[in-house]
Amino acid sequence: MRPSFFPRETHVFHAVELPGWRTMSLSVVRMAALTGVLLRGLRAVTLTRSSSTAATASALALGMLILFGMLTLHLANFPVRRWPWRVAAFALLVTLSEMVVSVLLVLARREPLGTTGRATFRGLPAMALSTLEWRVVPLVAFALLLAGIVQLVRRLLPRHVPHHAHQPPPTV
Repeated sequence: MRPSFFPRETHVFHAVELPGWRTMSLSVVRMAALTGVLLRGLRAVTLTRSSSTAATASALALGMLILFGMLTLHLANFPVRRWPWRVAAFALLVTLSEMVVSVLLVLARREPLGTTGRATFRGLPAMALSTLEWRVVPLVAFALLLAGIVQLVRRLLPRHVPHHAHQPPPTV
């Protein structure tokens, strides 16, 4: 039996629930907060536990992968024309969430590196500005590159043509 698109009783409509990760990826606040916590945690662990340059470089690469990946997951839900404010909000919110984690780490005396030695509350404004710079510049550059690639792919892919519009090839 075919389902009815117009049920007789209106309370029969079924809500479509998105999976948890998809729901989260729609929110710039949630994605940025998670990204900030992951990045600041990765930074703290790397600077506390590792003294090798290779491990620090690997952590930096992983951090950029997390940052760009989370931004891509978020932006994939929206058209390109809505990206600029989302990228700016993402960068600001990532920085804010990183600073919240930094405050907690300073309180616990676990923030490994401030502007001069171990981080203190006096160094947080300078850390925030530095973090903001290290988030805004790469994210804007990445978003511009990503938008260019999206537009290029859209132009190169053939437009969807309705099935009934296909004409048989001309006969010679």
